[in-house]
Amino acid sequence: MLVLSFTTGLVDAVSVLGLGKVFTANMTGNIVFLGFAVAGAPGFAVAPYLAALASFLLGALLAGRLGVAHREKPLRQWLLRSALIEVALLWIAAALALDYDVASLSPAPRLFAIIALTGIAMGYRNGTVRQLKVPDLTTTVLTLTLTGLAADSHFARGTNPNWGRRMAAVGVLFLGALAGGVLVLQFGLALPLAITGAVILAATIACSAHPDMEKAP
Repeated sequence: MLVLSFTTGLVDAVSVLGLGKVFTANMTGNIVFLGFAVAGAPGFAVAPYLAALASFLLGALLAGRLGVAHREKPLRQWLLRSALIEVALLWIAAALALDYDVASLSPAPRLFAIIALTGIAMGYRNGTVRQLKVPDLTTTVLTLTLTGLAADSHFARGTNPNWGRRMAAVGVLFLGALAGGVLVLQFGLALPLAITGAVILAATIACSAHPDMEKAP
């Protein structure tokens, strides 16, 4: 889950720095930016945010259906199939990004194709992780994680549960964004997308080797 959080930073770097200030992993930002676009704020366009929102919802819907279909099957099978779907989407996006110009956000069809593919992948990721119900590790957003760090801390007279996990989630997302930013600025979008897919696949294969993966979700 922490490795997946790291890859979210990579995808955020691709989408925000390379797709015109669009989030494909974090929909809160898109809702806010969509409001700016509707208000006529310069630098914000309605269509990319709608595309990101629609594709994210489609991915989450597909994840929900696959999760139901695998409810009585081994967890390993479900997670491996989910990873393959996400990786395939990201690698197709990487291939399309080879002829994409970040500076001019063109050609436009490739811009929207990359938004759609990464949006579906991240929606699928969120839909799958939601069903796993791991506390403080959503892999894509940190608002509640940071809230928990402060509200449950000893300074707030709390018991500070899961503080290590929460701090790790914050740290790896930051490192993912840092690495993604460097890769996007130096090499464009294809390389970070390809690396993201490879990391997700490797992490899922490693995780699937655990004996508990034979159990049903």
